[in-house]
Amino acid sequence: MNATTRPAATATPGTVAAALVAGFAATGPLLSTTVAAQAPNYPTRPVRLVVPFPPGSASDFLARQLGQLMTERYRTQVIADNRPGAGGLIGSQIIIGSVPDGHTLGLVGAPHFVSALMQEKLPYRPIEDVAMLTQVATIPNLVSVAPNLPAKNIQELVAYAKARPGQLNYGSLGVGSFAHTAGEIFRSAAGINVVHVPFKSIADVNTELQAGRIHFVIFTAPSSQSLIGEGRARALAVTTAKRNPAFPDLPTLAEAGLPAATNDAWFGIIGPAALPRPLASRIYADLNDVLKSQETRTRFARQGADPTPESTQASFLAMMKSEYARYQQLIRDIGARAN
Repeated sequence: MNATTRPAATATPGTVAAALVAGFAATGPLLSTTVAAQAPNYPTRPVRLVVPFPPGSASDFLARQLGQLMTERYRTQVIADNRPGAGGLIGSQIIIGSVPDGHTLGLVGAPHFVSALMQEKLPYRPIEDVAMLTQVATIPNLVSVAPNLPAKNIQELVAYAKARPGQLNYGSLGVGSFAHTAGEIFRSAAGINVVHVPFKSIADVNTELQAGRIHFVIFTAPSSQSLIGEGRARALAVTTAKRNPAFPDLPTLAEAGLPAATNDAWFGIIGPAALPRPLASRIYADLNDVLKSQETRTRFARQGADPTPESTQASFLAMMKSEYARYQQLIRDIGARAN
């Protein structure tokens, strides 16, 4: 069945700055004090960590936590800078067009690819136009329904939707966002006909969900917890392959009979493509040390996030290439295009 997207007012992506040096060849080197010696004076001023989505999103949560931890390490502020709009395109373009001195970085996920792939013409090259630093975390998505919806589990939600083709809808933070792609994966796996409704902010989605005008959402855990905890929505399942320790009572979609809908949200740090390799290696080493700490694990766990200190520059690049191909195929399959 074809997906339907109800148009919403979103920012128009601007043009990308002049072409940058392509092909950052991350090799995941063994890092030591030599790396610090190659980039001894970093940072020399506050570091901006661009977040392509609004406050309250999962990427915002991670960026603020990492910003605090990196500020303690550098004794210089690392500030989360929310630049939402156009499904993440605006934030990605700011990162790509920034001065390659390490003082502007970005925290991105799959929307970095998806929003670009949904345009008639690629506004930037999602792999070649950035320097891959490291993956920082994975976070489960939660399938949550409006409190007035009678479905008490995934099977009931699917049956309810199948009995009302085209009458149910799900909300997202815009075309190409995590919630949009997760919703399309779920729709396809369940074989249901539902309408996608994009919003500009989480607050708007939550208001409509609580009122029952939006029927369900598939949001990351940090974006869902307060809503569920306050009884303004009801969680039915996690989208990860295994149950999440933060939500031990929630079944997986595979347990609910939809293994093809399994997915989670990943996040990583990138910079502009021309970021010098010694500096990129220095930043990677600093991030990796922070991700290994118990403090990071404790902070992330409060929102169901799992840090990924095992990630290297090379493995992050390989994962990004694999994810790019995956979402390229998904977009072809669903025929999605930005309005």
